[in-house]
Amino acid sequence: MAEVQTNTQSLGEMSQRFIEFVMMQAQNAALFLGQIPNPQTGKGEVNLELAKMFIDQLGMIQEKTRGNLTNEESAVIKNTLSNLQMAFVEVSKEPREGKTESAPAPKPESAEPAAETPEPPTTAQSESESRKKFTKSYGA
Repeated sequence: MAEVQTNTQSLGEMSQRFIEFVMMQAQNAALFLGQIPNPQTGKGEVNLELAKMFIDQLGMIQEKTRGNLTNEESAVIKNTLSNLQMAFVEVSKEPREGKTESAPAPKPESAEPAAETPEPPTTAQSESESRKKFTKSYGA
């Protein structure tokens, strides 16, 4: 009897951990969709490539776990994924309109070099290099 209770508890814990994992992935996607402010700057920043990566990962998890989830787990991942996909579509429409204006993008760049001129170019290069490596490993 004690074994049954332990198994039930561990299944409940695993279910809770799965839901927490899905929510963490969703928070990361929301951060890169600009829905959650960046903790360092306090402003919402959009990075559609990274947001898409997290959304795609949730889609992959949903597909790979199909038939193995509880009703609650299935509902959480389905609702989370559909909300993020809708938000992605909305946000991806905005930058196209913003690109014609192109006023928001130069402002952050001009603010950073004014504070620290030598460091941002090297930081930008290393970030772009790491992003290229990161996206290449997932894009292949």
